[in-house]
Amino acid sequence: MAEINLIDIRRHLHQIPELALHENQTHDYLLHIIGSFNQENVTISGIEALPTAILVRIQGSNPKRTIGYRTDIDALPIEEKTNLPFSSTHPGIMHACGHDVHMTVALGILHYFTEHQPKDNLVFFFQPAEESESGGRLAYEANAFSGTFKIDEFYGLHDNPSLPAGSIGCRMGTLFAGTTEINIDLTGKGGHAAYPQNANDMVVAAAQLINQVQTIISRSIDPIQSGVITLGKIEAGTIRNVIAGHARIEGTIRGLTQSMIELIDQRLKDICHGIELSYNCKVDLELNQGGYYPVENNSALTKDFIHFMKNNSDVDFIETKPAMTGEDFGYLLSQIPGTMFWLGVGDDSSLHTATLTPDESAIDKGVNAITSFLENRMKE
Repeated sequence: MAEINLIDIRRHLHQIPELALHENQTHDYLLHIIGSFNQENVTISGIEALPTAILVRIQGSNPKRTIGYRTDIDALPIEEKTNLPFSSTHPGIMHACGHDVHMTVALGILHYFTEHQPKDNLVFFFQPAEESESGGRLAYEANAFSGTFKIDEFYGLHDNPSLPAGSIGCRMGTLFAGTTEINIDLTGKGGHAAYPQNANDMVVAAAQLINQVQTIISRSIDPIQSGVITLGKIEAGTIRNVIAGHARIEGTIRGLTQSMIELIDQRLKDICHGIELSYNCKVDLELNQGGYYPVENNSALTKDFIHFMKNNSDVDFIETKPAMTGEDFGYLLSQIPGTMFWLGVGDDSSLHTATLTPDESAIDKGVNAITSFLENRMKE
């Protein structure tokens, strides 16, 4: 098999991070690498509505299904502080979520199957805009996974600094929470601080709304389940002796199931309506979930995945707890059955930090574990 240097590839990708929907240099480099592979059974395609996306299909030798594998390709608006010799060359942008590792592992798996024709068809999806803009949903709504690129089951990983390098983590049920952005605008009437009877104070209304929102989790949600509401930003008023006629609150919802998120959404709508009536004001609530659904792993496929990883002597498998972080692979899993899992990268720094330095030894271990799983899956 022709060799490729995955460490060199990862380091080059790390140097050229780009933000959601602007991954042009990344796209071109990925195409260059993919184009160097054996093309005998390979079809490469794009998505017109998502120009930086890449789809790669490998024709199976005796296909019974088409298996999808997804990797995200965008980066974050963070100034890198690792002092690595291959640090980001794009000021203020960094692969602080490890998508450079994700892409490299995907390329390693893809390269293997271009040299060893799979039994089933394989589709690799190099996805833009995971960190924002819901690239997975955009691709699905653009009918990217239709025709010869129709996928029967989908897999994808996320790196995890808190797990040992090269280990595989997974769980039945929800791996990542779903997220929804909250924007609330309260409009009343401004006025002089000395004459509150002539105004309608939105600081008071906002304070009451915030207090009531805190009861949603404690009094409307089953305590055995999990949900989070954080209102992290509030703006109101201009000066101490003027009553504010407007206030804006911004926050986020996290839930482990889509039904949980929808319940929280409804309770938030109810409270906003109550504040309108109680304070004779206008309350505009905007809820933006986009494609950031909970990552709810398919029961049968995930059971099979965990069984294989647990019984593979070359794999360090760890059963993990659900995480309240968001991932837009959740939207794809709401449409196509599949499994998301962790790849340990053993680092003291957390995801989304300027000092994230994944252990590169995880790359080969990840490629080997996943290619072994996919070959085993194709036997079934």
